[in-house]
Amino acid sequence: MKAMRSACLASVFVGVVASAGWAQESKSAALARQLAAALDAAKISTLAVKDPGAPTAYVGVFYISGSQLLVVSGNYSAPELLDARLSRKEFRDAYIDLNSASEPATRLLIEDSGADGLKAVRAPNEPIDAVNAAGKRTSFDKSQPTPDDLKAFAAADERYARMLTTLLRAVGGVSTKVAVR
Repeated sequence: MKAMRSACLASVFVGVVASAGWAQESKSAALARQLAAALDAAKISTLAVKDPGAPTAYVGVFYISGSQLLVVSGNYSAPELLDARLSRKEFRDAYIDLNSASEPATRLLIEDSGADGLKAVRAPNEPIDAVNAAGKRTSFDKSQPTPDDLKAFAAADERYARMLTTLLRAVGGVSTKVAVR
């Protein structure tokens, strides 16, 4: 009986922590809004760039203005082909290649509904964010996420923030109208 009461108290504590601690804005929120604004200002919907952290890794974005960011990263087995697309500014084709032909074990696809960063806790009638990492899809669609959900969210949000930062640095090179720090 005492063990059951302790377990109930622990689950209530986790629920309170989840509601209070994760209601705050994610690391990716401001970056996603900033990228959406930069893409709108540059009047572009797709962008792909080489990841400065790895010689065969790339990051790409497909932006549906005011609605959604689809951001993908992964290693590409024939980097010279993707580099050629990037040099010709064939960003849509590069995004498609990354999304479909990057190495599956390294592919990370973020579906940011609302183009406002990932959210760990979903409010009623709010769009659902999702992450597809190495073929495993995780949706952030719960109003009361479990500790494992929150751990998965924190890892995805951290990686997404890095991807957004890489893309933000590149937007300035695509359009002279956009100044990104």
